[in-house]
Amino acid sequence: MPGAIHAEGLVKTFGDVRALDGVDLDVPEGTVLGLLGPNGAGKTTAVRVLTTLLRPDSGSASVAGIDVLKKPNEVRRSIGLSGQFAAVDEYLTGRENLQMVGQLYQMSSRAAKARAGELLERFNLAEAADRTAKTYSGGMRRRLDLAAALVVSPPVMFMDEPTTGLDPRNRQQLWDVIEDLVAGGTTLLLTTQYLEEADRLANDICVIDHGRVIARGTSDELKARTGGERVEVVVHRPDEIEPARSVLASLGKGDVTVVQLSRKLTVPVSGGAKLLAEIIRDLDARGIEIDDIALRRPTLDDVFLSLTGHAAEVHEDENGENTDKEKTP
Repeated sequence: MPGAIHAEGLVKTFGDVRALDGVDLDVPEGTVLGLLGPNGAGKTTAVRVLTTLLRPDSGSASVAGIDVLKKPNEVRRSIGLSGQFAAVDEYLTGRENLQMVGQLYQMSSRAAKARAGELLERFNLAEAADRTAKTYSGGMRRRLDLAAALVVSPPVMFMDEPTTGLDPRNRQQLWDVIEDLVAGGTTLLLTTQYLEEADRLANDICVIDHGRVIARGTSDELKARTGGERVEVVVHRPDEIEPARSVLASLGKGDVTVVQLSRKLTVPVSGGAKLLAEIIRDLDARGIEIDDIALRRPTLDDVFLSLTGHAAEVHEDENGENTDKEKTP
């Protein structure tokens, strides 16, 4: 049975740019899908198709069991959307912005006012509630936009880079809000430039590049594809590099890589903390002095680099095209 968000074979082109090239997605009800991809991968285009803002050239999609192409108005009544850029009325106050959204969803004036007050408190905007939005900082506008997306507590949410521009405290606050939403049964599709965000929030992760899905799975499943754990050792003196290499080669599960300038050696391992203790004993027995040693699991950054050949970042225009000056490889 299709999930709360479901897509098959989505294709969307803009001139010579093939922003989506047969994308398949499925997000079970009450879960979070993290949609990751490098610059110009098509993440925003996918969101815009699923939220009825763009019509695909081919393929099909449904949200909350409703066909996106056949019944777009019904889809819009079932979703909340926070796009890449804050969409607030600069000439209304924060409170008025939220009340307006509530009334557009046909809430009563009293209910819209009460909901606005609740969200202003939740997003730490109560003190600025009666100031016009044009006086807000960028982070405050972002929080107001996110609050507006939650006015009606929709069953399905789309958040396109929701924490971009937020400071660490407000980012943490939003993560708490998202976790509360999902715990209450909301389904969420999240695009993000913060891989730690996907690591924390997403039940499953889908990586797209050049409009195609190139990997999917849980965070742990994707990390496992990069080769498991590694031990990193920094020796105290350059003449200790070779004897340390011998120790790591005998206990590790692959080639030892060496960075001469920083005196750092890295080797893939299996055995975790137990093996780490053994390596420390062997280094000590040979009189090798170390400045640092660590057991490191792969991160989503490592996954990104291994899958796409470049780091994650997300600056796309409304058509899903690259807007950065630096071209991706």
